Amino acid sequence: MQWSDEQQERAYNDFRVFLFIVWHEIGLPDPTPVQNDIALTLMKPPSDRIIIEGFRGIAKSFITCAFSCWTLWRNPQSKILIVSASKDRADANATFIKRILQTVSFLNYLLPDRKQRDTQNVFDVSPALPDASPSVKSVGITGQITGSRADLLISDDVEVPNNSGTQVQRDKLNEAVREYDAILKPGGRVVYLGTPQNEMSLYNELQKRGYQAIVYPVVFPATLDERKQYGETLSPYLAKMYDDNPMAYANYPTDPARFDEEEIAKRRLSYGKAGFALQFLLNTNLSDAEKYPLKVSDFIVADLDANEASLKWVWSNGQQERLNDVPSVALKGDFFYTYLTRSQETMPYQSALMFVDPSGRGKDETAYVVLKFLNGYLYLLDVGGYNEGYETSVLKGLATKCKFWNVQCCYIEPNFGNGMFAKLLTPVMAEIYPGCGVEDAKTAKGQKEARIIDTLEPVMMRHKLIIDKGIITSDYRMYEKDPQYSLIYQLTRLSRDRGSLAHDDRIDALAMGVEHFVESMAIHEQQGFDELAFEQIEKWLDPDYGIFYKEPPKEVLAEQEIQENKKCNFMHNLSIFNHYLCKN
Repeated sequence: MQWSDEQQERAYNDFRVFLFIVWHEIGLPDPTPVQNDIALTLMKPPSDRIIIEGFRGIAKSFITCAFSCWTLWRNPQSKILIVSASKDRADANATFIKRILQTVSFLNYLLPDRKQRDTQNVFDVSPALPDASPSVKSVGITGQITGSRADLLISDDVEVPNNSGTQVQRDKLNEAVREYDAILKPGGRVVYLGTPQNEMSLYNELQKRGYQAIVYPVVFPATLDERKQYGETLSPYLAKMYDDNPMAYANYPTDPARFDEEEIAKRRLSYGKAGFALQFLLNTNLSDAEKYPLKVSDFIVADLDANEASLKWVWSNGQQERLNDVPSVALKGDFFYTYLTRSQETMPYQSALMFVDPSGRGKDETAYVVLKFLNGYLYLLDVGGYNEGYETSVLKGLATKCKFWNVQCCYIEPNFGNGMFAKLLTPVMAEIYPGCGVEDAKTAKGQKEARIIDTLEPVMMRHKLIIDKGIITSDYRMYEKDPQYSLIYQLTRLSRDRGSLAHDDRIDALAMGVEHFVESMAIHEQQGFDELAFEQIEKWLDPDYGIFYKEPPKEVLAEQEIQENKKCNFMHNLSIFNHYLCKN
């Protein structure tokens, strides 16, 4: 489409008009009021260092790519650097910028000529003078950004779950973005685009360094207390609408043309309350102790033996007991700790059980935990899950796990198909591991979230739940694939709010197992020592085998053996005689 000189002039002077033209050229609907406000924020920023936090799907990256084109149109000598968590994501933005230059007719003259740099992630615009830095460059945050120079630095979704899940990763990311100040030219600008990935988000730390955050949640605050949590970060456009009439806008969609109440409800259900609060409400004020009562610091972490364990453990949260070498996805200030001391006396586990929370086909998984019990302590030795529903491979996998861990019984949460899963598992278990029973667990009652917390919290706070160190490592690998299926993520993000987690299969299986052992947990650890001592004394006092046992003389032993042989021969002959009488 040909745009008139007047339209081009308006677009040159107002980025919102330019955005309208770009959206029209690439076949998108007209920009929504929220998108126009993001455009206004980019055009007239409150600071030269800003963070635009927008919910997923608000098109903040597309808008900023269009802003890059507008910047180059107005000043072809500008240098733009795009940084993302991965190189592929950064390159996609650079490719989109070039695509806009190709699509909008009055921008075609900006395309690089034959003598200029023109690759996927590095290119010049035609009027640009020769320079060591290209007009546009894209790079991953772990790539080579040192030595680059930029007038406009766009940091787009540089925080993702894979590089911010643990405190070590967050510290590393914080150091990486400090390089931006060395790259930026005098008078340059830094624009962060992102969605918080956890409660200790990089974007919170940046605000302490002088960055100004502008937040665009998917819905207006539901209450005045929620409004206070956003403070000055809520977009002025949205803040004015809500503050003028909070009753009318409470919990109402901020961009209803694209995300209506039905669509928002679907996403709220899919992400769970905690995930939805981060990804769509952009609310990171969630990590208070009362809201999330389950802490990994209450575990005792140890390298556990499969067959026996110490009778007594002493927990400590000292610096020397803190495990800094294991990845932790817990909330800020919550760390894993090993034991201070453990008893030298050991015994075989008194019982070993598996607990399974089955699911049908879909996004939920069939989760299992293996728990062993000894002397008032519970030992978590294995955690996992299957996404194939009730396929034969799942049934065989569970039976094989039972055999490997030598469990005595597998308990199934009976809500699935009125106990059908247990009936399906029974013949498979009989084939693979005949010594293991399969039973339905007790039917759970009450709200799930409250029930899980009420079951786990007392046991964990008394430091009676000991977890194998290998579980933490394997669980982190699951977190990297999908945080919502991680046991540690589920445990530390579970609140009493209904639907606080999108997936709670693994934590539910653990709670089911702990609940099974509640009565046994009342045993005091000293009782185990007393029982062990009593058992040893009985062995010592046994007249046949104890410490007072004396082996008879050889002549007596020989005579005993002769008498035993005579007795056996007599019984054998008697059986033959009885058989003869019955036959005749």
